[in-house]
Amino acid sequence: MKTLRVLAVCIAVSAFAAPASAQVVNLSKLSCKEFVALKPDAITMLWAWLYGYYADQDADPVIDFNKLTAKGQALAEACQKAPNKDIISVAEDIYEK
Repeated sequence: MKTLRVLAVCIAVSAFAAPASAQVVNLSKLSCKEFVALKPDAITMLWAWLYGYYADQDADPVIDFNKLTAKGQALAEACQKAPNKDIISVAEDIYEK
């Protein structure tokens, strides 16, 4: 679990190294409308972060990219239907299954 979280953080830091020092994102306040308006790279990074965040602590350090993509696409579809909800509220139903 920790390995997966570290990997997600490393991806985020390398993808957004310059802006990261100037930004803080509270995902519990990020609306679905704001999420779907992000650049594709940022959306993918958040998919990966959420995948790791909701992973079982005792799970093997394995990334199933098909599962990551499927859950991410389900999140995007759910957010399009509920643009005013925050991303974490919507993600819980999808990623905890």
